[in-house]
Amino acid sequence: MHERTESGESTDLAMMRRALLAAHDAAERGEVPVGAVVAREGEILAVAANQREATEDPTAHAELLAIRRASEATGGWRLTGCTLYATLEPCPMCAGAAHAARLSRLVYAAPDPKAGYAGTLHNTPADTRLNHTFSAEGGLLEAEAAKLLRDFFKSRRQKPENTPEMPFS
Repeated sequence: MHERTESGESTDLAMMRRALLAAHDAAERGEVPVGAVVAREGEILAVAANQREATEDPTAHAELLAIRRASEATGGWRLTGCTLYATLEPCPMCAGAAHAARLSRLVYAAPDPKAGYAGTLHNTPADTRLNHTFSAEGGLLEAEAAKLLRDFFKSRRQKPENTPEMPFS
């Protein structure tokens, strides 16, 4: 997958909009609506959304899947020069994967007060004790991403009568 951004729109904004589309797709499939994009110089290398429910894999987070796909697309595990765009601040696992992939930059939409490891609970990207640091910026299209998550969990809590409760993971 190699897509180019539309001219006239900032690269960061275009990439985050693409990640939000992936998050919307995830919500329609009953997945927690998180989307991610890995791009280099305005070129999309990978797009992914959460797939934990579909795959029954606890590591099938959007960010991790996008990093894996970008590595496949580039033919190597080092993603130096690439930016990860995520609709939710990465968890410890995904922040660690971004570090391990040697990403150059992270841009996320909404902070995660319960699991955020890019500035909220810990700041893996800026931790100088690690062998690699990278820039991290939050808040791009935050309102849209936060609303999508709120609406998703609100709908999960409102189950119709006579309908078996869906397992919540």
